Amino acid sequence: MSDVEVIRAGALGDVPHGFLGRRGGVSQGLHGGLNVGLGSDDDRAAVEENRRRAADAVLPGAPLVTCYQVHGADCIRVNAPFAERPHADALVTDRPGLALGILTADCAPVLLADAAAGVVGAAHAGWKGAIGGVTDATVAAMERLGAQRDRIAAAIGPCIARPSYEVNEEFRRRFEAEDPANERFFADARAGHAQFDLEAYVTHRLANAGIRRIEALGLDTYADEDRFFSYRRATHRGEPDYGRQIAIIGLG
Repeated sequence: MSDVEVIRAGALGDVPHGFLGRRGGVSQGLHGGLNVGLGSDDDRAAVEENRRRAADAVLPGAPLVTCYQVHGADCIRVNAPFAERPHADALVTDRPGLALGILTADCAPVLLADAAAGVVGAAHAGWKGAIGGVTDATVAAMERLGAQRDRIAAAIGPCIARPSYEVNEEFRRRFEAEDPANERFFADARAGHAQFDLEAYVTHRLANAGIRRIEALGLDTYADEDRFFSYRRATHRGEPDYGRQIAIIGLG
């Protein structure tokens, strides 16, 4: 649909992909726009129509394949559409004609491709999945399908940015316990709190895994209400529910 905004990353070249926000779609009210969240309280028919529009905007005619995301690090190989969504936070495939989708509402969506090998992946990297290694698992799963990590390009789509992401000291200590160098992803805030740079941390994890071409789009879901849904923004406002946006990649 022409009113669906598709944000593309130069790093992924001609591989069919897109980071979609809330523009376009048929949902109303709190979910207004292109809400694709099956777990939201939105009208189910509206969500299904939005998912159809989203897939067609990136890979027309392809079935949309998504997982039941649990903020973990498991990655699933996709050979065909699922009869039932598996519990996982990343998908990879080497099969043309499948639109792999990852839903977010502040977490970082990561799309990956080795165009030469014909292998793509999509990962949902919230802070739990990011520190748990979801991007590492995705790269490893792509390698099992014939990708080479020195050829894999990755793009990090709209997510909550550091100025919008206040965390407590326990959160900060968890990351610094994993690696003292992780302190660089935090900036001091009000007493007992810090601002966390999720996008920079995910970029670091990808680079540390040997990915040489990484594009971070620098789009803040919390701050840009017109374009993106945000779980934290909805929470701060005391709203009862929130929409989800999607990032999609596939092979034509």
